[in-house]
Amino acid sequence: MERAAVFDVDGTLVDTNHLHVVTWWEAFRQAGHDVPMNAVHRAVGLGSTDLIAHLLGDDRDREQDAALSAAHTALYGQYFDRLPALPGAGELLRRLHGDGWTVVLATSASGAELGALRRAIGADDAIAGTASAEDVREGKPAPEPVEHALELAGVPASRAVFVGDTVWDMRAGSKAGVRCVGLLCGGIPRADLAEAGAEAVYADPADLLARLAGSPLA
Repeated sequence: MERAAVFDVDGTLVDTNHLHVVTWWEAFRQAGHDVPMNAVHRAVGLGSTDLIAHLLGDDRDREQDAALSAAHTALYGQYFDRLPALPGAGELLRRLHGDGWTVVLATSASGAELGALRRAIGADDAIAGTASAEDVREGKPAPEPVEHALELAGVPASRAVFVGDTVWDMRAGSKAGVRCVGLLCGGIPRADLAEAGAEAVYADPADLLARLAGSPLA
């Protein structure tokens, strides 16, 4: 029977979380909001609207949301041609593909941003599909991105593992009923990932690849 390895992208396969922190912080600053960078970091991994709501609250002026998101997109877009893949990212995906796993990405990125991320990873030959922000109504921590990835792979939750770097990833995977693996390269503490549902935690894709035989992806 087929089995699926579902991967978050930002902070999991590509080293972008702190770029998101700085560009979201600047977008908020330009709009007159003083949002601490540590708070932004904890919110990275949410879709744009959910991130803004999480940081500014439900009583915010929602008419600003589109402008805030556009400002972040413009600021972050300056880095598209030099996004750095995390150590072992492409090698891990190709190894899993070679081992018979169907590799699917589940990410809040879409469009040109998603294209830049895939170029950074450099393993399109191993990626069977992508569940992007354009494909779902609710982003992480809702299970829909992971569930859509499973639909693309054509496998049940019991035959899948989700790899991510944030609490939102672990919660989404847990709600979808898949086994979850956490990576520390996004900057979230091991204890937080474990509490949110990570069955195992590794430093980065290279560490997971080196210890693949003893992992949930064995």
